[in-house]
Amino acid sequence: MEVLAFVIGIALMVVGLAVSIALHELGHLWPAKRFGVRVGQYMIGFGPTLWSRRIGETEYGVKAIPLGGYISMAGMYPPSPKSGERGGRAGGGFFATMVQDARAANDETLDGDDDRRVFYKLPVWKRIVVMLGGPIMNFLFAIVLFAILLSGIGVQTSTTTVQTISECVIPASEERTVCEPSDPAAPAAAAGFQPGDEIVSIDGTPIATFAEASEIIRSSPGDTLSVVVQRDGEERTLQLVPTTAERDVYDDAGRPVTDAAGDPVTEEVGFAGIAPSSTYVQQPIWAGPQFAFENVGAVAGVIWQLPVRIFDTATTLFTGEERDPNGPLSVVGVGVLAGEVAAAEAPILNRVAGFLSLLASLNVALFAFNLLPLLPLDGGHVVVALWDGIKRAWAKLFRRPPPKPVDATKLVPVTFVVFIALLVMGGTLILADILNPISLLG
Repeated sequence: MEVLAFVIGIALMVVGLAVSIALHELGHLWPAKRFGVRVGQYMIGFGPTLWSRRIGETEYGVKAIPLGGYISMAGMYPPSPKSGERGGRAGGGFFATMVQDARAANDETLDGDDDRRVFYKLPVWKRIVVMLGGPIMNFLFAIVLFAILLSGIGVQTSTTTVQTISECVIPASEERTVCEPSDPAAPAAAAGFQPGDEIVSIDGTPIATFAEASEIIRSSPGDTLSVVVQRDGEERTLQLVPTTAERDVYDDAGRPVTDAAGDPVTEEVGFAGIAPSSTYVQQPIWAGPQFAFENVGAVAGVIWQLPVRIFDTATTLFTGEERDPNGPLSVVGVGVLAGEVAAAEAPILNRVAGFLSLLASLNVALFAFNLLPLLPLDGGHVVVALWDGIKRAWAKLFRRPPPKPVDATKLVPVTFVVFIALLVMGGTLILADILNPISLLG
């Protein structure tokens, strides 16, 4: 059953990715058609076509590899220069051929020199709207998913109600979960705690959250604490003496802190042996958008350091070290996490929440990554449109003739280099996600 659940989780993530891609391309398609641009194709995926249907002038279809998508707009670039005009060679035979091939492919989408339904003739602001439509659609989808997650399902929060009680105290240095006769009884069990007890106060301090109770217990090893609990509608006072336990120290990111020798840093804290129950607390409706914006900041930080982080990830393939759980993932890695979420021994609502969180985060990543000012990404096309607008504004300011449209085919060599770099980074991440994956199970 676990294997089946794992496969179902991966399949659901593939469907979620396909929906995300479809929405991204729809974000380009709708404004392009709205502005009168002729769109020849709307495709989800790459490779061989599995299904397609022509509606009007546009062919809609699905391809075999769901790792992207595209729409084919007429006249993404100006037509090829006429014979005798400057051709904009790229400085070498290979790159010059690439530029010419790009121009030839673009010319095939044009309906004569006077074709008005082309992308490059749109006003600058309309070109920017078309190119930003895809990433914005991913961001809006992420907001919807986070809203469902936070306001519809809620945030899992520990309550002040005791769910389980440890029978004994097991030293942190021993990797076992079963009590032995020599192990001392857990303080909570010795004090008479029972599952279902609701902690009301500790030493006269009212307790509203389990975190407050935990903080008092951790800071009071060896002290006698007077704990008021509510049991069966009645309040009872229990005398709890937290034992001293050695526990690993974790940083803000949840990673174990190590010393100069690489050994885990530990601290002595009070331990009672109480585990709380949890419930989902629904958040305000604005929590989803707020969290989406915060997530953009976190993803942008990863993208800013992407080459370094991918180098570190590649290094783990040779050293066998554990990967940074907050590092970049490929779609393979996201699929593996989705499979683990689906196969986890947890209530179905927990698994649904985990899946929605993964899919929402994936769409935030698609939004942020596509805004990079590099061709062939959407952000690169926005930069080209802005440069065209600056040239036109400059000419108008100094009353010069309008300049020719910016010919982005001259940047095909740069686009090729960026594409190869993305291919290498993506391949590295896929390899790492197969051979040294990040796991929710640790």
